Amino acid sequence: MINYEGVVFRPPSEARSLIIQATIGCSHNKCTFCSMYKEKTFRARDFSDVEKDLISARSMYSSIRRIFLADGDALILSTERLVQILESVRRIFPECERVGIYGTSRSINLKSEQELIHLRELGLGIVYLGLESGNDEILRSINKGESSEDIVRAGKKARKAGLLVSVTAISGLGGQRLRTEHAKDTAKALSLMNPDFIGFLSLMVEPGTQLWEEVSSGSFTLLTPQEIIEEMVIFLKNIDSPGTVFRSNHASNYFSLYGNLNEDIPSMLGELEEAMKDQDLLRHEFMRRL
Repeated sequence: MINYEGVVFRPPSEARSLIIQATIGCSHNKCTFCSMYKEKTFRARDFSDVEKDLISARSMYSSIRRIFLADGDALILSTERLVQILESVRRIFPECERVGIYGTSRSINLKSEQELIHLRELGLGIVYLGLESGNDEILRSINKGESSEDIVRAGKKARKAGLLVSVTAISGLGGQRLRTEHAKDTAKALSLMNPDFIGFLSLMVEPGTQLWEEVSSGSFTLLTPQEIIEEMVIFLKNIDSPGTVFRSNHASNYFSLYGNLNEDIPSMLGELEEAMKDQDLLRHEFMRRL
């Protein structure tokens, strides 16, 4: 039996992966918009417990193609500990094709390029990195704890080491006041990174978060669905990231959009233009949690 502690999260693209908790919680866990991991105090799991879960999983599954190392920032573990885990994965699941992991700019930038290369050679294949916004005023306001320069440097470093990099941004995170800056600066940061994947979510305000309080008090004004679409138009008109796979088809999004940059930008702008003309094409609010 695999021992999971608390609610376990993973990227949508890891839906078919075996999830193994290498850490509990998030090493930062202070972002104002985020409700994840709030019931957990961050800690590294003992290696023996991680290995026990891998052994248990081996008895449960005949074949595993992908493994995802949770929780929120497992890449913050020391290189030595990650090497132990990846070597165990290779020994116990020799058929495993890729290991994925959440990372922050801090956890990436603390490691040397050679360390990242070594982890990649042992099977680490993809890092999921949250940019959220390329605008530093917004990053400060959400208590991200990182600058856009930090995150861009981390993304470029991981790519240089041969890792796939999937970066997440959040539509509407600048509110009414900074929506144009959010769109343009996020496009600029992602253009500099040129990641393998970009995933856009749309802001959902969760009860119990600081952002919920800001919205309730009126200090933060949410965008309307129409304004979210307009913000995405600005983003697409400013992004320059050839070869990046672009996805904005998360359950939180009002409108599903996907394509390859930069070649599909014109067609995606056309789809957004149609969505602005016909509100019936947008996902209803109650559907955004399904």
